[in-house]
Amino acid sequence: MFKNYFKIALRNLWKHKGFSAITIFGLAIGLATCLLITLFVTDELSYDKFNANADRIYRLDADFLINGTSFHERNTPAGFGPALKRDFPQIEEYVRFDNMGQALVKKNEGDETLIEQNTCFADPGIFKIFSLPFISGDPATALSQPNTLVISERIARKYFQRTDVLGKTLKMDNTELYTITGVIKNTPNQSHLHFDMIRSMGHRTDGMMDRWLSNSYTTYILAKPGVSASRVQQIINEGTKRYMEPGLHSYLGEGIAELEKHGGFFRYNALPLQDIHLRSTNNDEAEPGGNITYVYIFIITGVLILLIACVNFMNLSTARSAGRAREVGVRKVLGSEKRHLVIQFISESVLTAFFALLIAVIIAATLLPYLNNLSDKSISLHWSNLTWILPGLIVTCMVVGLLAGSYPAFFLSSFEPVKVLKGKYSKGMKGSWLRNGLVIFQFTATILMLVGTLVIYKQLKYIRSSNTGYNREQVLVLQNIGALWTHAKSFQQEVKQIPGVVNATMTMSLPTSEYKNTNSYSRTPMAGDGKLMALVEWMVDADYIPTMDMKVVGGRNFSPMMPSDTMAVLLNETAAKMLGYEDLKDRYLYNDGKFHVIGIVKDFNAGTMKSKIPPIIFRLGEYRQYMAIRIKSNDLTGVVAQIKDRYQGQQDMSGQPFRYTFMDEDFDHLYKAEERTGQVFSIFAILAIIIAAMGVFGLVTYAAEQRAKEIGIRKVLGASISGIVALLSKEFLRLVIVAILIATPLSYVLMNRWLQDFSYRTNIGWTVFVIAAMVAIGITLLTISFRVIKAALANPVHSLKAE
Repeated sequence: MFKNYFKIALRNLWKHKGFSAITIFGLAIGLATCLLITLFVTDELSYDKFNANADRIYRLDADFLINGTSFHERNTPAGFGPALKRDFPQIEEYVRFDNMGQALVKKNEGDETLIEQNTCFADPGIFKIFSLPFISGDPATALSQPNTLVISERIARKYFQRTDVLGKTLKMDNTELYTITGVIKNTPNQSHLHFDMIRSMGHRTDGMMDRWLSNSYTTYILAKPGVSASRVQQIINEGTKRYMEPGLHSYLGEGIAELEKHGGFFRYNALPLQDIHLRSTNNDEAEPGGNITYVYIFIITGVLILLIACVNFMNLSTARSAGRAREVGVRKVLGSEKRHLVIQFISESVLTAFFALLIAVIIAATLLPYLNNLSDKSISLHWSNLTWILPGLIVTCMVVGLLAGSYPAFFLSSFEPVKVLKGKYSKGMKGSWLRNGLVIFQFTATILMLVGTLVIYKQLKYIRSSNTGYNREQVLVLQNIGALWTHAKSFQQEVKQIPGVVNATMTMSLPTSEYKNTNSYSRTPMAGDGKLMALVEWMVDADYIPTMDMKVVGGRNFSPMMPSDTMAVLLNETAAKMLGYEDLKDRYLYNDGKFHVIGIVKDFNAGTMKSKIPPIIFRLGEYRQYMAIRIKSNDLTGVVAQIKDRYQGQQDMSGQPFRYTFMDEDFDHLYKAEERTGQVFSIFAILAIIIAAMGVFGLVTYAAEQRAKEIGIRKVLGASISGIVALLSKEFLRLVIVAILIATPLSYVLMNRWLQDFSYRTNIGWTVFVIAAMVAIGITLLTISFRVIKAALANPVHSLKAE
């Protein structure tokens, strides 16, 4: 019997090839999109879960609000981790990281110096906390001695072409030789930290252990089994009060409780390891993280796409079923039972859904490389994924097939044969409230995605076109200035002499960098007066302000002709307003000395526009991390080549890497996540439009076939082609307009909530909704026009002779 059902189902699909293709491919696109989004979301949610103790690992983040200045970063005092392990038995282990980022590496003298990105200094506890399997070496002793080094398998093969390299040495940062004492497996992609080169901490913490208000190290702790997250946070709070409050009281004249009474706070948060990638709000992460909001957006998008495809499938199934009413009548006259008809319709629907699933897997496998390229991931479609994803898709197909087949199965099988054979059953879109409701839902979801895409791109355009307070065009940023050592200053002067170079500055802080160093200043020389201010401290030289093309709106800039400027500072407008220093006459700040406030810099966006402009203080200091070079030349390539020649021509710089970026590129990188979200959203919106258009085309085709006699009669009675086109089109347009009315307020609420993440944001505006509405109407008209016009142009004789 089931074999017979299967044969009939295949014959019906083949008989209506065009309609079947629209139905199958529409559902297949939706399933493929859902599969891709599932792979992406699964990858995002799996970060750091490879660690055996992932549920017991926490990072300690600083979170302060003092006198109106907020401060949030992933660093802690050097002694915090050791003290917690010593004084609280619930803490099993700690590890501190320092200098997480890039390092210069050389194998032998005379070899080229390379830049490696994933390097750090760490305590031996790293191997007790993180799951980093050793290929060779002893994790208990690998970092116990100074100048020892643990490297990844990738680094071992890169420099030595093998992994048995214990005892070999590498020169780090052009200074010291490090002996390799361990080789670990490569860190999985789904990790918020990647460990390629781990150097022993050695004596780096000497002199820092008793500086309880200096956040210098990134600290992770491992709680003992059974200790809850809330208990860990209580321990951190107790430790903060025990170790930091005495120093805080000496500076502010008040403790943590008093600070909270004034609306401020001084705390360290225990952030669970598995929350770091998606839920960290820090701007100084070692590697770019994800965003849980975007994960939710993608989940909602995937569900909407799948629902649109399923609605489309159900719509087409119910539409086609109306054309089979006479078939049902004949079968019932010949003795078919209702249950046989029900099984027949449902089996056809489920079979169609499974054909769509097979095509969906092929589409997903084809598009996966493009998704990886767009999201900067390396997701693969292998059996380990499919073992749990495929059952979900199969169940989805079963459910969709049953739902889509249930309406025609139970509705048509209940027809009375006499009425059916006389043609007394409803046709067209009229009277089908279910089908109309599904079409409205389909277009509502599509318009939501269109509005979302337009708002994301409008916000990105607003960010790029906004006046940030500095000029990022044609600014070359050299990354490896520290390697120049004492020659950095002379190199800076040489660069200034190159034709086309306007100015050059050395600094650790750039507007396009998320790095922020916060220091405490007071308006009076007396500590403990309660007037301590936390200011974001930027160490710059006298060329910084003109190179960045920033504006001094009060007082003056630093001057190399005035030696006293070593004890002078500049403030941005936010800091000046917070301190009440709009008038610069006899204004001073106190920290490790008495600093004369000589100028106010116009506010500029430091970091992303998600954060408000912080209070910034500029001090003179030669921090040789970056060199920003402003260029004004039509021969940009030639100027860069001359800068490279000067760089590698410095003493001992032969073979050193010349690494640079342009500031406008760095600025765009700050919003890479938003840009990727916009691109992915736009692709999904296009897919939603395609699926909806395919569904509309199929529905119009059947509506036109069912109303062929009506069209013929109207033409005989003198109806115009335009009138007939309008007659058939208005039913669909009415549904689209209802969808627009529903989607407009809903999309406004959702996208307005998304924009709240930005301190500086665009207005949504009415044009966004007009464009989305016009696109929806335009796509509908284009989709139905071909089929409707063809029906209107048909010779009425043929339709009136039929049957």
